[in-house]
Amino acid sequence: MNTGGLSKSRLSRMHDTMAGHVERGDVPGLVTLIARRGEVHIDAIGSMAEGGAPMQRDTIFRIASMTKPITAVAAMILVEECRLRLDEPVDEWLPELANRRVLRAVDGPLDDTVPAGRPITLRDLLTFRLGLGAIMVFPERYPIQIAMRDADVAPGPISPSVAPDEFLNRFGGLPLAYQPGENWMYHSGSDILGVLIARASGITLGDFLRERIFDPLGMKDTAFFVPEAKIDRLPACYRMNQQTGCLEIFDEARGGRYSKPPVFEAGGSGLVSTAEDYYAFSRMMLNMGKHGASRILSRPFVHLMTTDQLTPAQKENAKIFFGDSSGWGFGMSVTTRRDGPWSPGRFGWDGGYGTSAHSDRQEDLTGILLTQRLMDSPQPPKVFSDFWTCAYAAIDD
Repeated sequence: MNTGGLSKSRLSRMHDTMAGHVERGDVPGLVTLIARRGEVHIDAIGSMAEGGAPMQRDTIFRIASMTKPITAVAAMILVEECRLRLDEPVDEWLPELANRRVLRAVDGPLDDTVPAGRPITLRDLLTFRLGLGAIMVFPERYPIQIAMRDADVAPGPISPSVAPDEFLNRFGGLPLAYQPGENWMYHSGSDILGVLIARASGITLGDFLRERIFDPLGMKDTAFFVPEAKIDRLPACYRMNQQTGCLEIFDEARGGRYSKPPVFEAGGSGLVSTAEDYYAFSRMMLNMGKHGASRILSRPFVHLMTTDQLTPAQKENAKIFFGDSSGWGFGMSVTTRRDGPWSPGRFGWDGGYGTSAHSDRQEDLTGILLTQRLMDSPQPPKVFSDFWTCAYAAIDD
């Protein structure tokens, strides 16, 4: 009996469609997971590397920005315990961000600034409205873009290479591009949030995530690096060489960036995980914070996290991310209107290393796609759109 309301024949169509992307060389391999009403389907296709071992359902992937929702949940745990407060300044824990200066113009010189109108709050970090983050102007030409790059705090495919305190020192030495609360700017809020969580909890971000989220949810393979005993389960990571039109290695498994503990545990992009591990996290969020008999977050706080927090003007300024049909909650996107088969309120996020995970409460549906090919732009690649088309087409009631 098909209790999940998913069509077997249409799941087979999904397999064929995903296999086509592997056969055409779009990606060496991938793992998909689709779950509905307790019924879970996992499919591993292709290889761990070009010409390498077969992809497995327990392959460990660099999930990149799919880290962001997890970091946001960790912060909300501290809010529920009244160890952090959403609308209080973060100056107590992050003095490097106190007394900010703000550029008069985002493309102006770094010394042409005015005082910040107010301090940065935890809410600003969660909603990416702290005043500084990714500036989507290419090639880089604004002084603040160059300064962020030179300080090794600019958002990008490689996490910062300095320790958390030095990261905050460098970030705090830069002016903000916008007033706190004024504009949505991608990514940096999550990396800073990770430092805040570590300082407020008194332990490392990795330890806090393990103790409060990963262990309770049984996420045994999710961490900031892959230990030697598991390294054979980490695939190679690829990017497209725009000159040759061929995939090339971006990060090896053995000896690569994720084969040893990082200097900076990046709350915005640093985790590795598996399809089943991330499903445990997604299912907890779909269950309004509950996992079995235990609770990670309360229902009202999950509702808050998965509600659009942005103004129309803020979304308009970030249209490359949101289009006309989504916004941003706490650490994740939220669908605001139905312009595809997904329901308003669907939440989740993608990762720049070729990963995607979203949950739809109205359909009781979670989908997870894991590849290891860097995205070429903020626009989702065809393998993403085909996966989500097939996932919703498989609904059979």
